Amino acid sequence: MQFDILTLFPDMVSTVLSESIIGRAQKAELLTVKCHQIRDFANNKHNNVDDTPYGGGVGMVMAAPPIYACYRAATDTLPAEWRRRTIYLSPRGRLFTQNVARELATYDQLTLICGHYEGVDERVIEEIVDEEISIGDYVLTGGEIPACIVVDAVSRLLDGVLASPACYEGESIASGLLEYPQYTRPPVFCGREVPPVLLSGHHANIEAWRTERSLELTKERRPDLYEAYLKKND
Repeated sequence: MQFDILTLFPDMVSTVLSESIIGRAQKAELLTVKCHQIRDFANNKHNNVDDTPYGGGVGMVMAAPPIYACYRAATDTLPAEWRRRTIYLSPRGRLFTQNVARELATYDQLTLICGHYEGVDERVIEEIVDEEISIGDYVLTGGEIPACIVVDAVSRLLDGVLASPACYEGESIASGLLEYPQYTRPPVFCGREVPPVLLSGHHANIEAWRTERSLELTKERRPDLYEAYLKKND
C-alpha cells in the first residue's frame, strides 16, 4: 500500500512514521509513505500558501491552487488500476474508528491532505477529496498528527506488517471490547502479584479470565462498546 501525505511539515510526518513497526515495514517494502511539500507548489516568490478569508474572520486559509498542484504531482502517475482514496483530515469529518481503518486497508493507495491555519479553501475539497475524516472531537493545530494516526492504524492491518492477525484482533477496540490487563516479569512488583490464573498454565482458565476481565473493563469504562458487543453477540 502507498500513502501520499500532502503537508506543510513533511519532516514532522516522516520522523514519526520512520520509527518502530511502521518504519520497519517501510524498510521491508511492505508499504510506502511519501510526504509532499505543499509549499513547493505555491508558485509565488514568497512561497505563500495561505491568504485572508473571504467574508472576513480571524486567521488565514490555505489556498486551493498549491494543494491542487501538489495533489496532481503526487497522484497523476499512479497506476490506473489502483483503488485510491483521497482524505482531508478535518474535525468535521467522519469519526476515525477501527472499522474505518479496516475499510481503508482495502485500498491500494491513500492520499492524506493535512490542513493548517483556519483550514483549506472549500473548493479544493470539492474538487479532489473523497471524504473528510476526524480522529476525535477536539481541534489540533494541523492535520499532520491525525495523518500519522491514520497511517499507523491502517498499516497494522496490512499483510506482513505484524507477525500475524492475532497480534491485533484481540486488542482493545479491535475485538469490540477493551483489552484485558497484561502482565510480565517480575511476578511481584511493589507488593502487587500477577493473578495466579496466569501462572497456572491452564489455557482454558486463562482465556476465561481474560474474557471476563475484558467484559468487566468495557462495562465499567466504555458502556457504549459493552452494549454494542452484547447486541452483536445476542
